[in-house]
Amino acid sequence: MLNRLLSLKDVSDDSIFLWGPRQTGKSTLLKHLFPNAPYYDMLLSDVYAKYKLRPALLREECAMLDEGTIVIVDEVQKIPALLDEVHWLIVNRGIRFILCGSSARKLRRSGANLLGGRAIRKTLHPLVSAEIPDFDLDRAVNSGMLPRHYLAKDPQKRLQAYIGDYLQQEIIAEALVRNLDSFTRFLEVAAISDTEIVNYSNIAADCGISSKTVKEYFTILEETLVGMYLPAFTKVVKRKLISSPKFYLFDIGVANFLMRRPPLTRGTVEYGHAFEHLIIQELVAYVDYTESDKKISYWHTQNNLYEVDAVIGNADVAIEIKSSANVTSTHLKGLKAFKEEYPLSRLIVVSLEERPRLFNGVEVWPATDFLKRLWDGDIIR
Repeated sequence: MLNRLLSLKDVSDDSIFLWGPRQTGKSTLLKHLFPNAPYYDMLLSDVYAKYKLRPALLREECAMLDEGTIVIVDEVQKIPALLDEVHWLIVNRGIRFILCGSSARKLRRSGANLLGGRAIRKTLHPLVSAEIPDFDLDRAVNSGMLPRHYLAKDPQKRLQAYIGDYLQQEIIAEALVRNLDSFTRFLEVAAISDTEIVNYSNIAADCGISSKTVKEYFTILEETLVGMYLPAFTKVVKRKLISSPKFYLFDIGVANFLMRRPPLTRGTVEYGHAFEHLIIQELVAYVDYTESDKKISYWHTQNNLYEVDAVIGNADVAIEIKSSANVTSTHLKGLKAFKEEYPLSRLIVVSLEERPRLFNGVEVWPATDFLKRLWDGDIIR
């Protein structure tokens, strides 16, 4: 069992909504941390049928438990009516719940009881480098960071099954789209747009659907936790900036599979895109797990001359991600332009160099060193 960094200590005082994409390890983590907790798994057909027919049964059973008992309900979004019973048990019996699932979309869309602030939201991300002994950067760039995929010698069949499960269990089962073929095509085009500034019109043309439908499909990806937007940094000093967000699938292995990338090797353009995605993935997980108030964005000028891959907070740190073993002054162009407008910023390049160095006022870090310092709290403070 890998030691996951997500803290669930809040459950001693509050109930928790634990969300996360499929196969990030939510059930495994909960069974490890709370082996003796009453566990209701709504993925089991007999369990689902029983509580779907009579949600009050949960209240009747849990009412026999001691105050402060922790109860786990897995895939709670499958039966929204259970949340009324959970609400009653929290208020009247002092039971603590961990309510787990792959998406809150169905609950929000059905008007389900979201417990009126009585449950803290947590998200379990794919694995991060700090959770993996002997972390292998090239394996992560190729296979992604879902536990079953990163640990597999050949993850391709598992990735194929993963996409199939997502389409089957999230999209078809919940009837989220009318035309599965168009959504499947959109998913492939969205993967091609991974790490890029979102252009709804171009994607719509590629998919043969309307821009409105494309926006709806992106919303589905975001709400089912399969995709995320990286907002633009929009604090203007001199240069006019692009304000459209970038888009990232939640895991680089899934993006690789959808784009049908061959095995990625250092020095290729494809490796560079995947490398950038992986670093952003780690930054997002770090901010979430540490509950930092620092936001992550990117900086891009309207004339397309300058870009910085990640900006932390209010220009506190600017990070350029380059899959180069030899960072040169050319790689610093965006950071230098950023420094002209935000002179107090700390400038960092994440690279494939062998040793860290200071180059023209910019910290150049090998990727594994950078990730270690990130999780040690030295990058985002």
